[in-house]
Amino acid sequence: MRPLPSILPFPTSTAMDNRAGRSFRSREWFADPHRSDMTALYLERFMNYGLTPAELRSGRPIIGIAQTGSDLSPCNRIHLDLARRVRDGIRDAGGIPMEFPVHPIFENCRRPTAALDRNLAYLGLVEILYGYPIDAVVLTTGCDKTTPAGIMAASTVDIPAIVLSGGPMLDGWHGGELVGSGTVIWRSRRQLAAGEIDEEEFLQRACSSAPSAGHCNTMGTASTMNAVAEALGLALPGCAAIPAPYRERGQMAYETGRRIVGMAFEDLRPSRILSRESFLNALSVVSCAGGSSNAQVHIMAMARHAGVELRPQDWTDHAYDLPLLLDMQPAGRFLGERFFRAGGVPALMWELQQAGRLHGDCASVTGKTVGENVQGRESTDREVIRPFDAPLMAKAGFLVLSGNLFDFGIMKTSVISRSFRERYLSRPGHEDVFEARAVVFDGADDYHARINDPALEIDEGCILVMRGAGPIGWPGSAEVVNMQPPDALIQRGIQALPTLGDGRQSGTADSPSILNVSPESAVGGGLRWLRTGDVIRVDLNARRCDALVSDEEIARRQHELPALQLPPSQSPWEEMYRRNTGQLVDGATLDMALKYRRIAERTPRHNH
Repeated sequence: MRPLPSILPFPTSTAMDNRAGRSFRSREWFADPHRSDMTALYLERFMNYGLTPAELRSGRPIIGIAQTGSDLSPCNRIHLDLARRVRDGIRDAGGIPMEFPVHPIFENCRRPTAALDRNLAYLGLVEILYGYPIDAVVLTTGCDKTTPAGIMAASTVDIPAIVLSGGPMLDGWHGGELVGSGTVIWRSRRQLAAGEIDEEEFLQRACSSAPSAGHCNTMGTASTMNAVAEALGLALPGCAAIPAPYRERGQMAYETGRRIVGMAFEDLRPSRILSRESFLNALSVVSCAGGSSNAQVHIMAMARHAGVELRPQDWTDHAYDLPLLLDMQPAGRFLGERFFRAGGVPALMWELQQAGRLHGDCASVTGKTVGENVQGRESTDREVIRPFDAPLMAKAGFLVLSGNLFDFGIMKTSVISRSFRERYLSRPGHEDVFEARAVVFDGADDYHARINDPALEIDEGCILVMRGAGPIGWPGSAEVVNMQPPDALIQRGIQALPTLGDGRQSGTADSPSILNVSPESAVGGGLRWLRTGDVIRVDLNARRCDALVSDEEIARRQHELPALQLPPSQSPWEEMYRRNTGQLVDGATLDMALKYRRIAERTPRHNH
């Protein structure tokens, strides 16, 4: 067995902290010489659990620990324990820790979709970081949307911030085989439809994929977004991949606590780290890792809140022609423990650096560049992380498509299976081009009710279309586009059909769907006029997806369409979300929030 990669010592800045003369924003609460009346009010209640006035008035930075762990968020629950080690690191480095709760997000269980909660958690965290005496913050992350929510908020407020992932679960095993979280469900669902397993076996496989504390052990959205945080330079090197139960995870928590204090003294804020080049690095890491298609939405949202220009076409222009290097489910075979032992994100970034595909001069939380951070981090396991010139797949990134059905859609090419390619993308003289008859479903309930209806005559020449699943239509955008074929087709050995939709799909899914279609049908996008029976042509060479319907017929259909009717909002937040949220192409952000940046530069007014 190969030794575990060392996580100590971290490369950090050789410059001394600017401890002399550094005045923190918390002093305007606790040591304002002009308002002793307000100082007394702010100090008084912190005394009731044992803090002293001397601590809060000492000039030491107050470091927030944004606690995303709870019983409602099992993927992040490890942070309830890790926070103690973060506190130890903060105290040892001369800071004062203050832990506080963040709105919970749990991908698997939140209905109608956890996508609603990313923007809600963002709003709440902005108000905490701005309105309370916090000088810097540790963002505890794990489950899919906790990472972008924290980074979006840190960029809006712009105080020193560092990401601490909770880490993936241990590898899951069932019947002597690796079973990855999420991925095993989608694959077993097909086996259930084929009659190869029964429902009890289906449930057992799903439960076997979750053997310990931590988030998904596949390269789903959780692992992808924590890798993105590291690629952006917002986490210590090696942070993303350490499994939650490993001793190195507690060590990483301690070192993260120590480092955020140094960042507070250095005033090393997100605005000094995040750049267009750092976001392009993130796109590259996602492509080489076979990462989640949900990364498109979240990376765009983070870039917009950071005030960084990132274009939808950047996914194709800068990251499509990159190879798949990581052999990890769903695009590959292995799971999180093996990825960590192989070197994690630094090893992937090292490969990009050697190939001249990493912007190595980007800043990071260490005080050094990302290029300096990954020096000497070549993988120790070439079965899991392939060399750049001997990949699992060449040109394995994401393709951005457009056409008469939508202005933007994205396809994850690293999960195009051999059978899918042979059936749809290998016609002599027309490689990477196919035509298919559309079968249209209005939401997931309609799909589940009708997918096995013989009257639809679904065969291998069809493309399944999901509409009404976007940010406004669902609301929130749902992971429902990875539709499986009818049971009868699966029983014939056809495991996948082309799929297309204005929603998303799970990052753990192994389907090369056309996703995140914008504009969505609920705001008048082209899927609204599409009809079952229309032929759709997908041309990956031309980056086009079009319904073979004449302009005159499209105009006639649009004229005859009834007025848009959305499912009614079921909560106040759903109504507010729909009123203020944009499309997936732009990150589904609260557009009214984008004008607020670096708001911590001005301290809020007193409250009495």
